[in-house]
Amino acid sequence: MKLVYLESPFKGENWELTARNVYYARLCVRDCLKRGEAPYASHLFFTQAGVLNDAIQAERDLGIAAGQSMGDKFDLRVVYEDFGISRGMQYGIERANKLNQPIEHRKISLYANLEEELKKMAAAKPHLDLGGLLF
Repeated sequence: MKLVYLESPFKGENWELTARNVYYARLCVRDCLKRGEAPYASHLFFTQAGVLNDAIQAERDLGIAAGQSMGDKFDLRVVYEDFGISRGMQYGIERANKLNQPIEHRKISLYANLEEELKKMAAAKPHLDLGGLLF
């Protein structure tokens, strides 16, 4: 499997947009897996409860630095841009360019009804009940 570092927006202007971006990132992870890739989305990992608080700039910066350091080692950087390219995504693209790392731009909306897929993702429940541990 090709190791891919996933770039998609995370922080929104309000809670609704941030939630949408989390559902979107999950769709992007699933899309990569269906392509036979091994994706990593640091913004889904480091922002879990008790890991780092994205609302605290120093912790956000730490998560970005850690994620980008890992992303530097991957075979490909995939940029999902249905909702545009955020500053964080642009930083990742520029970093990949400096490393001559391949970049692939993707849009889920080219082959699926994005709004319907986001609704499904928002309604998805964990496959395992761990007392609210999975979000």
